[in-house]
Amino acid sequence: MELTREEEAAARGERGEVQEMAYRILVAAGEAAGAERLVPIRWAHLSGVNYNTIGDAGEGFLADLSRKEGARVRVRTTLNPAGFDPGRARGRGVDDDFAAKQASIRGSYGRMGVIPSFSCIPYEIFELPERGSQVAFAESNAAIHANSVDGLRTDRESAFSALASALTGKSPYSAARRGGGPGVTVRVGIRDPDEVACGLAGLFAGRAAAERGGGHSVTLSGMPAMDRRSCKSLCGGMGTSGTCAMFELGEGAAGSERVDFGEEEMRDAYDEINTAERGDLVALGSPQLGLGELRDLAAMLKGRSFRKDCMVFCPRAAAGRARELGYAGEIERAGGEILSDCCACLTPLVDPREVDAVTTNSIKGGYYLKNSTGVGVNLKPLSRIVRDETR
Repeated sequence: MELTREEEAAARGERGEVQEMAYRILVAAGEAAGAERLVPIRWAHLSGVNYNTIGDAGEGFLADLSRKEGARVRVRTTLNPAGFDPGRARGRGVDDDFAAKQASIRGSYGRMGVIPSFSCIPYEIFELPERGSQVAFAESNAAIHANSVDGLRTDRESAFSALASALTGKSPYSAARRGGGPGVTVRVGIRDPDEVACGLAGLFAGRAAAERGGGHSVTLSGMPAMDRRSCKSLCGGMGTSGTCAMFELGEGAAGSERVDFGEEEMRDAYDEINTAERGDLVALGSPQLGLGELRDLAAMLKGRSFRKDCMVFCPRAAAGRARELGYAGEIERAGGEILSDCCACLTPLVDPREVDAVTTNSIKGGYYLKNSTGVGVNLKPLSRIVRDETR
């Protein structure tokens, strides 16, 4: 990979230990992705935040790195969700060791100058740079949303490559950043899909592209215009099942391989995630709910109350604004608990020793609740959740 003189000097260690490490990571990632050079970025979004995902090794690495000379991010850098809401952890399955390690991770990123957003939907809570800007997003749904909806350009970054990009302000100019290729075209044959159907289409499309060597982009043919909830569900499902970095709506490029997603394929995908007839609690927010979705939920809940515990995961910034506008009060009146800085994935707030199954409308959340947390999943759209789980 061709580097500038300044980049070569940094990779040789002439700009300090931290820059040497970061450039070596970027060179390795770039060579693996076939990138010819590095490009400047405007924004990095980091994963590797939840102690449940990075463990002691990750916590120790960040603690050591953050105390080194020069360990400061060079571009706007935001964070994925942590493991729990620190204001609502007491008595919720968060032991002292987990809480201490999560606090250490928070502190490490703080010392490096990272914005403590703790959200998987940075595209909803921060001002976006102009279209065409290069960014480095490690959260899969955010990377897909950035490329497909926001007009930004990012690869599906790893935790290490996104951190290296934050520390250098550079990222490899990979094929995903240059644009897709024919890829795979998924012909969607579902009428009036709700957010669950859109998420399942994303799950199927991501897997279809990965299995067929479809590159970094997939085209969805026959998919109608989606609202915010359905679009986020699509991005979350696609990010869960493959390495695709972008989707397009249309008929697909000439020469692209075509595969059908109809009622039968949707049932198969649904049966993969849905493993329970009912849930012991309701979990909403993976990806986290934004302000518009909190508004919609509050409107749906007017005059109704949940029959069981309901966790509503959203960014702290959205929760604060929702409280000002009265949405949070309506959700809490109905028995919903608003939780910030975390999401339904890999949180100790859902304890398999106490919970057999969770009701959710999230494909991504359902996938991780089933495969990582080890609980059953009762999957249905939000409208049915409100109808079935409230009185």
